[in-house]
Amino acid sequence: MVGALGLSAMGALSACGRTPAPTDESGRVRLRVAAGGPADALHGGFYQALAAGAYERRGLNVEILAGPTGADIPALLAASAVELAIGRDSFLPLRLIAERAPVKAVAAFLQKDPVVLLAHPDQQLEDLTVLRGRSILMEPRDQGGFWTWLRARFDLTPDQARPGAPEDNLKAFRDDPDSVLVARLTDGGPEMIARAVGFQPLILSSAEDGYPSYSGLVLAPNAFARDNAQALRNFIAASVEGWRDYVHGDGAKGDALIRRANPDLPQRALDAARAALRAQAMVDGGDAALYGLGAMTPERWQAFADQTQGAYPAAPDWREAFTGQYLPSRG
Repeated sequence: MVGALGLSAMGALSACGRTPAPTDESGRVRLRVAAGGPADALHGGFYQALAAGAYERRGLNVEILAGPTGADIPALLAASAVELAIGRDSFLPLRLIAERAPVKAVAAFLQKDPVVLLAHPDQQLEDLTVLRGRSILMEPRDQGGFWTWLRARFDLTPDQARPGAPEDNLKAFRDDPDSVLVARLTDGGPEMIARAVGFQPLILSSAEDGYPSYSGLVLAPNAFARDNAQALRNFIAASVEGWRDYVHGDGAKGDALIRRANPDLPQRALDAARAALRAQAMVDGGDAALYGLGAMTPERWQAFADQTQGAYPAAPDWREAFTGQYLPSRG
């Protein structure tokens, strides 16, 4: 969580002066991008753009830095260890604003958050109103994020949250037929969990039940965006190309780079994730259908902020959390 970052890192971001991006020996602008966790289909379009040369054609030398689950994006940005980062949900930009960190979301390549809830089969679970009284198994990082929305939206009780390690959650999910497990389509969660527990779980989509979070967010410090506007526009334009090809073309090149960065992720999980991205129009539906890939709207940001009040150290101004000025349609 950002609140654990401390004042020193937030101050480092706030104190940023002019930040011209470095260049390589060929004169290309170097951009290091923090993935925010292990490589998976959440990063598919970025890896596809990298593999297909879309960044290089626009004068960029892009390196995607995948890491462990829960990688500290604010600390990496504050230390200038990366120029950009990928956020998995809308909580992070709003928390940064609440901490007065000058960072904005400049694009959102998933119009729906891929978080889902898995339940045992042969149950009548039409929507998320059936969650009352059930154990909700989740990673610890979800307790301060997705769970805060879920609890408020469906009037759940604090004792229903069961944060734990993935292996403990799997065992609890397998053994308790009334339990519900938080998973994500982009990391192959349902596919891999089904194989681990020995049955095909029911999948409940949070986005279909009103969860307004974006995902696949590109985050940029304000000073960096100001001083490297063209490079940032080029990065987003190349990423648009990569995401379009990853979802609707042959994503093999992107998948190859993902699996090189994350060998534990099987190809079948990536195949299932890409199929879900297409079937649910997660990349080119929603605001993207109207305004182009990567688009965000004030209405969505306001709705998310209104539905997640109390999840931040101070009330954030959602207007400061995002900008669309670097998107291709605004160039």
